[in-house]
Amino acid sequence: MTGWISDFMNHPATYLKSGWFQISVTNLVVIVLMLIIFALAVLIPFPKDHKESKK
Repeated sequence: MTGWISDFMNHPATYLKSGWFQISVTNLVVIVLMLIIFALAVLIPFPKDHKESKK
């Protein structure tokens, strides 16, 4: 493999540790992005039809 991907893959991961809890920075970024996307999906309203259907 050549290019920036192989350069990125050849570096060891950076870990954050607090007591018994340890997580890599990459995994933490992925988790935070997933939580942001989930929050946006819940908070952004669905598009509504402007016409009210009368029955």
